[in-house]
Amino acid sequence: MLTYTLKRLLQAVPTMLVVITLSFFLMRVAPGGPFDGERQLPPEIEANLKAAYHLDDPLPMQYLRYMGNLLQGDFGPSFKYKDFSVTELIAQGFPVSLEIGGLAILLALLLGLPLGIIAALRRNSAVDYAVMSVALAGIAVPNFVIAPILALVFGVLLAWLPAGGWNGGALPNLVLPVIALSIQQIAYIARMMRASMIEVLGSHYIRTARAKGLSERQVIWRHAIRPALLPVTSYLGPAVAGIITGSVVIEQIFGIPGIGRYFVQGALNRDYTLVMGTVVFYGALIVLMNLLVDLIYSALDPQIRYDD
Repeated sequence: MLTYTLKRLLQAVPTMLVVITLSFFLMRVAPGGPFDGERQLPPEIEANLKAAYHLDDPLPMQYLRYMGNLLQGDFGPSFKYKDFSVTELIAQGFPVSLEIGGLAILLALLLGLPLGIIAALRRNSAVDYAVMSVALAGIAVPNFVIAPILALVFGVLLAWLPAGGWNGGALPNLVLPVIALSIQQIAYIARMMRASMIEVLGSHYIRTARAKGLSERQVIWRHAIRPALLPVTSYLGPAVAGIITGSVVIEQIFGIPGIGRYFVQGALNRDYTLVMGTVVFYGALIVLMNLLVDLIYSALDPQIRYDD
């Protein structure tokens, strides 16, 4: 298992290198620059700013300098948040995004898995159709539509919950962002779990278990649920990484100071180092979550073994 883990981490190195290289050069060739939004700066001041951040160096030299700093864990200074480094901004934003995203994933699992199992066990019944219809609607309606509606209804018209703001992570401020972020995940997980359960329930070993006289409850809990979780586990790897690193739309709409909001602000302001920092952080998290999913596979399916 340790050897497999190390191999996977080494295999991720070229992947990360490609991601970083493409992101770096695409950011630099995009129109505009980090100081274009400033009021008309005298040419000599703008030249001094570019020299201070080494933006007047040739691109290959900037790239090599960035890679050298990155190897030392230094994402560089932010061009727009003058008193902060990118590392400090990520350290501030990640706990916020992690809290929102973690609660959204937890809610999605608590609702999506049982709904998928119930729909599979009552296949082609009214319950099945109702669950899948609601799930389809949850997938079809994007969260940039759901979030403003929730804020308008529960935050403005009914005034039950705050329509926005973070307030130090107070519970009332968490409710609407978490619901808005989890609705699509609930729908995806429910549909995946239903399809997987139907396939597993038709397997030979399930028929054998029933032929041995096990009750339906024993068949489901002992033999069906664990293998049915494998596709959901595969989906959760990138999904969790995407959610806990910040939802761009949800954080913008509700004014949450997470990584997603920093990413948007960085892209709009051409804050090269901030955008690069969030991209590298997100890419590394994707790699780790996929590795974790593969390791969980062996726990869910005894037939899967990783040689040392």
